[in-house]
Order: sequence, then C-alpha cells, then structure tokens
Amino acid sequence: MKNFLKNNKQAFIGGIITTFLIALGVFLLGNISGYEAKKLIATSMQGFNMLCNTIVLASATILALLLTLLGISTGTETKLKKRHYQQVLSIAKFDTILFISALILFQFFNIPITEAENVETSWFKYIYWATLFSSSIISGMMVTTVLMLYRTVANIIAIVGLKKENHQLLDTDGED
Repeated sequence: MKNFLKNNKQAFIGGIITTFLIALGVFLLGNISGYEAKKLIATSMQGFNMLCNTIVLASATILALLLTLLGISTGTETKLKKRHYQQVLSIAKFDTILFISALILFQFFNIPITEAENVETSWFKYIYWATLFSSSIISGMMVTTVLMLYRTVANIIAIVGLKKENHQLLDTDGED
C-alpha cells in the first residue's frame, strides 16, 4: 500500500485537489434547513445520477482499454519491467473500486427518498450533504484514475512509440 501511494503520488494529489475544490464549493453553500434540502435533493438527483452513470461507464471502459494496453505491452519486441505491469494492475484495482463505489452510490441515491412520507424533514439535510460529498469523492477518484492512466500511457508511448532506449520501465538487463 505504501508503494502504491508513493508510485501514484501525483495522481492522488490531483484527485485530492479535485475532491477538496468540489467539497469547498459544497461547504460554501452554508447551512440549509431540512425543507430546503428536500427541494435541492429533488432537483439535483438527476445530475448526481448522471455523474454516477458517467463514472460507471468511464471506469468500465478504462478496464476494457487496459486489456488493449496490455496487448501493446506484451506485443512489443522490447521487454518491460514488472513495475509496468504493477502500474497497470494498480490502475485496474483503483478503477474497480471506483466502478463499484459509483454503482453503489447510484443505487443508493436512486431510492425515491423525497417521495417518502415517513422520513423526518431534518434528515434531508444530512442526505443532501452526503450526496454532495459523495459526488466530490467519486469525482476526485475519477481524476486520480485518469492521471494514473495518463502516466502509464505516456510511459508506453515513450518506450514503444518514441523508442526511448533508457526509459526507467525498460528491462535492458533482464532485471525486474
């Protein structure tokens, strides 16, 4: 886990910055009453569902494209270090967590809570804040995934496309 965070430090910084910027925007909304929150939930739920759908679709697409990346990695005459494949595995793991999280959030917030009559009005502000903070977290996770993927793709382009002979992921001595 320590190596995972160390190797993907820039991607995580980008994701954390995104999460905090969105959360800051949410925080600046200020305190709202339960009745206001109920109205805001009803109007914002379509956008939240669209965000979750988009992230589910994007993360599933990224997982499928990782197979193409692996095909390019193994199909080249140059030999890559195990670290490259560990990068791809890290992206796949993180992307799978993102996929499952967005799918669960989509299902959870797809419950027509604003139509329920036995839910106290005071609960709606907590549900509203949970929705906003959840969206900021999965947005930050998506940015992290894309930055991790960018780094891996840039490495492959440098090795395979630009034939960079002294790249850190190129296995020239049979090392790992």
